[in-house]
Amino acid sequence: MAMVRQAAAAPNPAAVETDLLTVGVEEEFLLVDPESGVAVPAVEAVLDEVPAELRGQVEREFQTSQIEIGSPPGLELSSIRHSLHLLRAALADAAERAGARLLAIGTGPVDGPVPPVVDKPRFDRMVERYRLLVPGPGNNGMHVHVGIPDPDTGVQVLNHVRPWLPILHAVTTNSPFSRSEDTGYASWRSIEWERWPSVAPTPYLVNHDHYRRLIQQLIDSGVMLDEGMLYWYARLSAKYPTVELRIGDVCPTVDDAVLVAALVRALVATALDDIAAGRPPLPTDHHLLVGAHWRAAHDGMEGAAVDPHSGELRPAWDLLHQLVGRLGSALDRHGDHTEVTRLLEQLRQHGTGAARQRSVYARTGRLEDVVSEVARQTRGELSQ
Repeated sequence: MAMVRQAAAAPNPAAVETDLLTVGVEEEFLLVDPESGVAVPAVEAVLDEVPAELRGQVEREFQTSQIEIGSPPGLELSSIRHSLHLLRAALADAAERAGARLLAIGTGPVDGPVPPVVDKPRFDRMVERYRLLVPGPGNNGMHVHVGIPDPDTGVQVLNHVRPWLPILHAVTTNSPFSRSEDTGYASWRSIEWERWPSVAPTPYLVNHDHYRRLIQQLIDSGVMLDEGMLYWYARLSAKYPTVELRIGDVCPTVDDAVLVAALVRALVATALDDIAAGRPPLPTDHHLLVGAHWRAAHDGMEGAAVDPHSGELRPAWDLLHQLVGRLGSALDRHGDHTEVTRLLEQLRQHGTGAARQRSVYARTGRLEDVVSEVARQTRGELSQ
């Protein structure tokens, strides 16, 4: 997976010696045929068209129908927004020059041949061991990295954030169609992704030694080939001083991605506040979290969500507003509250990516129109 890098759009140089947290975003995209919308193995052709100055922030992903970007880490949402706009536009242009189309979508909506896996020894070993667990035309997620002071604190952060990840999962749902049918899920990507044995809610962890021991046990058992296959919904980065939240589909627009990045950073900052104050994490049963993530993948924000306190179903929007209220202090401290309020209102008006795709299909009955609308949103913001 690509990692956030320092490059263009650096954070505010005046923001030093501060308790503010850096945030960076990785996004995976699908490459499709411009006419049919079928996934195409075009990653090498697209990479050849990417401007030289941006190639350090663009990478291959698992399948030849996928491509990935990583934003530079920043303190301000405006820098994240600028980077994602720049990278998405450049990648969309490169895809067009290569005869393909770039989609910010969880998985391929149109039925067609499954493109091969990228020719890489590690990926070859994954295919050899896990065989038909390899997903369909491309499984595209969004990963958010937030800076932490040290691994021991990072493990405590993982314990504090785990109960709240299902509602953020619901916010990102953006893959209702697969094999040219409505799957009945808001995020079919999530259902396909969960076939891998190391995909799960992050378990409660005693300390960093416990974290490392579990990783080694999973490798020794054959569940994972290496630490890179630790697909918990939140984990510590193996290379950088960050926690990485990897809960959902790639977001359809930059606005959606910025909203999720802001909420994730505020969630981590609130966890750090709780840890400093000696407040324990909310005790939440692992299997309840499994069910809560399933519900998020099924309903998105257009249905119900599992309350991490009571285990009962509540309207998803009620639970999201509860979370945002909990994060208020951290949002204020980072200067994000006004922007998050605006973006939440926009999300409420237009719906999740899954709801937007279904709305287009309900009007026209054509998945080609869904693909065209997703391509338009991939390049820019939602129209008001």
